[in-house]
Amino acid sequence: MSQPLIGISTYQQEASWGVWSLPAALVPAGYPRLVQRSGGLAALLPPGDPATAAATVARLDGLVIAGGADVAPARYGAEPHPRTGPPSLDRDAWELALIEAALTDGVPLLGICRGLQLLNVALGGTLVQHLDGHAGPPGVFDRHDVKPVPGTLLSRALPEPVSVPTYHHQAVDRLGSGLLVSAYAEDGTVEALELPDGRAFTLGVQWHPEAGDDPRVMDALVAAARGTSPEE
Repeated sequence: MSQPLIGISTYQQEASWGVWSLPAALVPAGYPRLVQRSGGLAALLPPGDPATAAATVARLDGLVIAGGADVAPARYGAEPHPRTGPPSLDRDAWELALIEAALTDGVPLLGICRGLQLLNVALGGTLVQHLDGHAGPPGVFDRHDVKPVPGTLLSRALPEPVSVPTYHHQAVDRLGSGLLVSAYAEDGTVEALELPDGRAFTLGVQWHPEAGDDPRVMDALVAAARGTSPEE
């Protein structure tokens, strides 16, 4: 069975290794490891010119938009909350262009944490800019339960409530056009959404599967990129 090529968005940040301290294209190693565990080939996508996003996505069988910094509130017509982090305008523009290309071309898409939020914003939705109880101390994942909505794409991958690793302080407010909520936290926070009428598998999860030991969400993306079901 062929191994589909799964692109993973990265971000530019100053980093240090050996004798070097330079700008680097980064993403936690859990992302490519999870793609590989699920049977895909992982390709890291450095930030680039949004005009090249369509050509980039055309080479891929599937796309992961990774977690990270807060989406710029101006993207959804809001003023910054005092707790909203500094914007990453170039990254927003690049990843939104990747999402648009995937939706247009029917390339299977998985958004993780920030990736879910960007998917919602890309389709005209808005975000809650701060909430408590969904992250541990700085740099430490918390855990909480999420409950999939029966009959959804997510529920086919995760049919039962699950405990997930979580680290976010923003969440979905108004849903983007065509999106369906497919999981909630116990406090009512949207934990997953999907695009049921999209051209291909399109799912966002608010938690971090790459930081846990449950591969089923990524299994579902890789299977969609391969054109099979996760069991095949």
